[in-house]
Amino acid sequence: MSVSRDDFSIAFRSALLQRGGAQKFSVLSLIFLALIIFFLDVYGVKFTKPIRSFINDVVYRVTFLASAPTRFFPQASEDISSFFNVREENKKLRAEIEKYKSLELNVEFLTDENKNLQKILETEYFNKNLSNIVLAKVLVDKNSPFLKSIIINKGTRNGILKGMPVTKDNYLVGRVVETNYLSSRVLLLNDLNSRIPVTLDESAQAILSGSGKNNPILEYLPEDYEIIEDINVFASGKDGIFMPGTPIGKTNEVGEIELFVDPNQLSFVTVNLNTKKGNL
Repeated sequence: MSVSRDDFSIAFRSALLQRGGAQKFSVLSLIFLALIIFFLDVYGVKFTKPIRSFINDVVYRVTFLASAPTRFFPQASEDISSFFNVREENKKLRAEIEKYKSLELNVEFLTDENKNLQKILETEYFNKNLSNIVLAKVLVDKNSPFLKSIIINKGTRNGILKGMPVTKDNYLVGRVVETNYLSSRVLLLNDLNSRIPVTLDESAQAILSGSGKNNPILEYLPEDYEIIEDINVFASGKDGIFMPGTPIGKTNEVGEIELFVDPNQLSFVTVNLNTKKGNL
């Protein structure tokens, strides 16, 4: 039984349209085209050389573009990883810098504190028996409108008793009014409860009374005594507690006593153990 030309064409197209037919046709077409180019190149047809060059250029460009992701992503991944490593390293360096800044501030504080201690040692201990002097640090500054006192870090363990005078740079600042084993409370000269006998330029006697403010005042002056500015005030020692001649301050234009040591700026003080024990 014979098959017409139309029937053959229909059958051939139907076969190509089946599953996988398109891929097979593409492969066969490429093989056929390659064979044609090969034979043309073998027999030296002139127009095949530019065509081959063109095809090679196209293939090279496509290959370059196709391989770009494989070349780009490893490099990009390395760059990103390097970026985060640098960022993390930067954080660590910043932390180290802050740490060294803190250490530098601590060193500066300790240096200033050491200078203050050296100054106190040079003034308080000069030509004195070291066994009669106790150097103490101020722990708490109890500053209220009426009460002026400080807490120091030395107590009965160090031989401190109530009534002992407290100085800074050889200037009187107060006396011990309460003792514990490891600490003591010092009543400052400007406290309302402070009363000490004083001498004004060795010519007049008076009582220095705390006012609750920075500057204490003078009471019980001789009759007709005129207070003028810049008169030096010293402890008279009549109470048997304070050493006679210990400088305290000087008078100002309104008759108050400007203390030589600011009671609000005390960091270190010294306690004189060479006094009558238990006096107030």
